[in-house]
Amino acid sequence: MSTHRQAIINPTQAIIIIINYILGVGILTLPRTAAAEVGTPDIWITILISSIFPIAAGLIILKLNNRYPNKTYYQYCKNIVGKFLGIILGLFMIGYFITLSSFEVRVMAEVTETYLLEGTPVQILIILFLWLTLYLNIDGINSIARMFQIIFPLTVFIFIFLALLSLGLFELNNLRPVLGNGIVPVLKGIKTTSLSYIGIEIMIILSVFLTDKNKGKKIVLIGVLMPMIFYLITVVIVIGALSVEGVSNLTWPTITLIRSFEFPGIFFERYDSLFLIVWILQIFATTSITLFAASLGLSQIFNKNIKYFMYALLPIVFIISMLPKDLHQIFSLGDMLGNAAILLFGILPILLLSISYLRRINR
Repeated sequence: MSTHRQAIINPTQAIIIIINYILGVGILTLPRTAAAEVGTPDIWITILISSIFPIAAGLIILKLNNRYPNKTYYQYCKNIVGKFLGIILGLFMIGYFITLSSFEVRVMAEVTETYLLEGTPVQILIILFLWLTLYLNIDGINSIARMFQIIFPLTVFIFIFLALLSLGLFELNNLRPVLGNGIVPVLKGIKTTSLSYIGIEIMIILSVFLTDKNKGKKIVLIGVLMPMIFYLITVVIVIGALSVEGVSNLTWPTITLIRSFEFPGIFFERYDSLFLIVWILQIFATTSITLFAASLGLSQIFNKNIKYFMYALLPIVFIISMLPKDLHQIFSLGDMLGNAAILLFGILPILLLSISYLRRINR
């Protein structure tokens, strides 16, 4: 059985978990994917509109959670749709978290090998990363939450510092004209930018650990709106410095911008290293919570100790992470995860909530 029933986190910790989880890989890839899809400088408007959908999804999940305050998604699914179908749905969710963990560590390894540890095999980086993740996970959600609390203020400080440095390269004309091609391109990019808010789905397990379950709406709203501000600033600065056309042709536009900083005479020159170190810490914490969510689900479905599954999932995550042959396949996997998230945590909660009300199941 799960050994984490007594584990608790406060609302602030839950908010920080969601913020860091959402940012993850998105802070690196969003400018490129959004620029390619929208094709105009109005990406910032798309980001504002897109934040509505994760907030709505989070509130629906929260509504569902509140009907079963002492159970996770994995447990109350069986109450709503029956044991067999509930287990199947639970396994799909677990598969999602395992695959997301694999995607996160593979992107981490690719970026680290390219910019920090050139020539180091990605397999070695992934294995070391996963063992560190296991070490953090062994003590459960409380240790993960404390790690997020350490990483978050450091992330905010470095982000603000680099944003200020970026102003020297910023050209306001690169963001003009506003709605020059109308609203259609803005709407066209909504799905792509919405996928960058993947992370709110962690509410399916967080609610049961909360010290104050009445703060759920506040957690969802702040947890989504804060990353929206990060994304908004990032996109405005990156597009303003590199232009829409320039960003569309770059794999990691955020890193490219940071690498272009030049301040002669200053002792520290590799600003991209500073950014990447903090970003790797974020990926570390994010992978920890996704692996914890998968392990918790397996422990609750099969009624076994969660630690067994923590160990068992490491080779599975490693194998999946090595399946993509190149960056194109890695990004395709990310798109698949985004579509899966829409089904599992956007549409499915609405169906489960409807069935729960129709059958008057609330226990």
